[in-house]
Amino acid sequence: MNKTILVVAIISTIVFFMIRQMVYKPYMWKKAIHTEAHKLQLGSFIFSKQRGSNGSQSFENKYFVFKVIEINGDFVRLSVIRKLSEKGTISQGDFSTTSSHYKTLKENITNLLITPIQQEDLYKGDGPRYELNNYLLQQYPNLKKSRYYYEDIPEENKNKPLPANAMELNMYFSLVYSKKEIIENQKLTPWIMNNSLKNEPEIANGLSQKIDLILNK
Repeated sequence: MNKTILVVAIISTIVFFMIRQMVYKPYMWKKAIHTEAHKLQLGSFIFSKQRGSNGSQSFENKYFVFKVIEINGDFVRLSVIRKLSEKGTISQGDFSTTSSHYKTLKENITNLLITPIQQEDLYKGDGPRYELNNYLLQQYPNLKKSRYYYEDIPEENKNKPLPANAMELNMYFSLVYSKKEIIENQKLTPWIMNNSLKNEPEIANGLSQKIDLILNK
């Protein structure tokens, strides 16, 4: 009798979690995505916890926070939210952040001062890239108040037709994701140039990553 009750309890728990994952969570996502606070739009912040290699044979969780900087049809261009290192101190080795910092950003990101920096400016001035220097401080005075930033592209380069050149196409699809997949499936699914002979982009479903949250100011 006790074994039967235990089996029923285990099965009930499994069914509960399956319903939660397959029905309730997608329902809540589709409900939230149509609200002002969580809908996808220019300037949205997208939080994503991803499973990735740690450089050896094992895997680890990586935490990313993105800002939407362009929406062109189904193409949604993202830029990673980062924090410039203080001079002489490189604090970030890649584009991900820590679990604790990720949680803090979820709570405070709409109140942070985050500076858009043109990509080419990150190569200028003294010191390594991603380090605060005098050139950046001169060009972007707000960095004196907050070292948070994201890489932006010139306004004249946004919402343009796709380039015809194959090399330019490959460069275009950097951190570009499907709008439909974000809204309907809560996934960051990249557009890529996988077949140079076709010279057409395609959605890489196999590279999809789950979205935790979308926040708007």
